[in-house]
Amino acid sequence: MKIVGVRRSRNDSTVEVATLSEQGDEVTVIAALADFWADPAGHLSRPPTGPTLPVASVERVPPVLPDARVFCIGLNYSDHAAEGSFRDQDLPPYPTLFARWTRSLTVDGAEVPVPSNEEGLDWEGEVVAWVGAPLVDATPEEALAAVLGYSAFNDLTSRRAQKLTSQWTLGKNGDRSGPLGPIVPAAEVGDLKQGLQLRTRVNGETVQDARTDQMIYPVGETLSLISHTLTLRPGDLLATGTPAGVGYARTPPRLLQPGDTVEVEVERLGTVRNTVVGNHHRSEAVRAVHH
Repeated sequence: MKIVGVRRSRNDSTVEVATLSEQGDEVTVIAALADFWADPAGHLSRPPTGPTLPVASVERVPPVLPDARVFCIGLNYSDHAAEGSFRDQDLPPYPTLFARWTRSLTVDGAEVPVPSNEEGLDWEGEVVAWVGAPLVDATPEEALAAVLGYSAFNDLTSRRAQKLTSQWTLGKNGDRSGPLGPIVPAAEVGDLKQGLQLRTRVNGETVQDARTDQMIYPVGETLSLISHTLTLRPGDLLATGTPAGVGYARTPPRLLQPGDTVEVEVERLGTVRNTVVGNHHRSEAVRAVHH
C-alpha cells in the first residue's frame, strides 16, 4: 500500500489522504487530512470508502498536517560523518537534531528551485519515519511500534546558507526542497535495522549507495529521546539522515544545477524523482498564488 496526499482541485485547499494504485494511475480517497491523522492506524485497517479518481485529475501534495513537526537527524551514517571530517570517536552520544518546516516539503515530480544566492543544491537521500500514535517518555521499543510507515525522502540542501551560521535551519528549508515519497505502512517495510538499500542518482549516475542498517542513531531510540522532551503526535516526521556521497564533499564539489534530475530510491519504498529549476520559478509561483 502507498499512501499519498491529494487536492481534487487547485482552487480548493482541502487536502485528503488517499491510497495510490499499484499502476500509479489512480487514487482512492481514505479521509480528510485531519481525520486521517486523528486515527491513522484505524483508517489503514479498513478498506477506503472514498471515491477512486484518476491521478491526472488531482494535485499531489504531502499528506502532512500544517502543525506537524519535521525532525531531522544530522550525521547519522559514519561514512557521511567522515566525509564531513568527523571521526567515529568524535561523534556525540546523542543525535544532532534540526528542524524543517512543513512548508518546505513537496512530492515526487515537483520542480525544486535553486535559491538566487546558491551555486546549486546538494542531494541527501534519506528515509522518513511517520509517527502514528502519541509518544510521551516512550521507550525505544514503544517508539518504534508507534511508527505508522516510512517514505523515501530527499533532504535537498542550500549549502551556502547552511554554512553561514552554526545552525542549519536556513539551508534546510528552501522552497520545495524536501520531496517526500508515498507512505508505505511499517508492517510492509519492517525494521530499518534489517538494511534496506538506499540509492541516490543524478541524471542516472549513482552518487549514493548505502543500507539503512548503517545508521548510528536508530529510529526507535531517536523518537524515544525526543519524546522525553516534547510530546510526539500522529503526523510528526523523522528524517533519518543521509549516507556518504553528497556533492559538497566531492573533489571538486558537485551541486545540482537547473535541468538536473535527482532520484532517491529506497528498497520497499520506491523512488522520489525531481527536476531542479532556476530561481525565477520561485517568483513565478508567488505570482500564480496571488492571481
